Amino acid sequence: MRRALRLVGVLLAVAILAAGVAGLLAWRQLEAFRATPFGSEQEKVVEIPPGASARAVVRTLSRAGVLSDGDLATRYLRFLKRDPRPLKQGEYAFAGPLTPDEVLERIYKSEVRLYRFTVPEGLRIDDIAEIVGQSGLAPAESFLLLAHAPAEANALGVPAESLEGYLFPDTYAFARGVTARQILEAMVHRTFLEYERADAHRLPEVTLDRAAVITLASIIEKETGQARERPRISCVFHQRLRRRMKLQTDPTVMYATYLRTGRWSKNISRVDLQAPHPYNTYSTAGLPPGPIASPGAAAIQAALTPAPCSDLFFVSRNDGTHVFCPDLTCHEQAVRQWQVEYFRRKPP
Repeated sequence: MRRALRLVGVLLAVAILAAGVAGLLAWRQLEAFRATPFGSEQEKVVEIPPGASARAVVRTLSRAGVLSDGDLATRYLRFLKRDPRPLKQGEYAFAGPLTPDEVLERIYKSEVRLYRFTVPEGLRIDDIAEIVGQSGLAPAESFLLLAHAPAEANALGVPAESLEGYLFPDTYAFARGVTARQILEAMVHRTFLEYERADAHRLPEVTLDRAAVITLASIIEKETGQARERPRISCVFHQRLRRRMKLQTDPTVMYATYLRTGRWSKNISRVDLQAPHPYNTYSTAGLPPGPIASPGAAAIQAALTPAPCSDLFFVSRNDGTHVFCPDLTCHEQAVRQWQVEYFRRKPP
């Protein structure tokens, strides 16, 4: 009897020892799993659906080649990590060897994959819609339809029939699933934010309201790509507005012609210059009813802080810069030199 009890005790001790060794080996296996980066430099995109369990998430990651072993990952989550946070839905991108914690933290924190697009300064709504469409985030048609909807403009605080000029040029990043409305809202918000920053430095003599400032900034943006010229061109327009002179700026003629005829051309004709239209500043005095493109931060700032000058005219040198003139005599001479004679000398 004693021998039998002694044998049972030995077997029990061996079983306990074996269980302890097995537990220790399993623990070390999980520790090794935790410490070992896995994966390749090739980007892998994984979609985590709504309501997926932790087990389903790690198996999805394992099948995608982001985690080395789905079963080990499940045990790691259950016995070692034991994180109460939910693994969040979304589209995630992984590249390079990553540890399990690096992979899982990205999902815990909802660091979803972002899609980027860049809008340069001076574009119209139609151009911006194409860029958004090419990003794959929202169809260009949906974006364009909303951007031209008066109700949407009103809802976003834009005092106009469309969002023309209020879609701030910048680089944007959004997760898959964003709507065209959300993109528009973010872009309009940026325009208002940049306006507020520039408005903090407004010169006392500038009395234009926000809508007029954005409209003037859009014209400045289209008139020059030279940063140093923007404040001086702004001064010319402010001078002309104060004297009730027509602005006579070519970009507005081009925009008016587009609205009037549906065609877009840089070759301005005499008919275009003379055609009555609210956006044609050769035929209509004052600022046009709204912006003609999306101005950047520098153009908005220039509209609010024009340089001191006595100029009333400027003429292109055909190299991106301009000649500025305080009177008609100087202006006519500049036109003769840089428009008439320049193009006469220029070989076909």
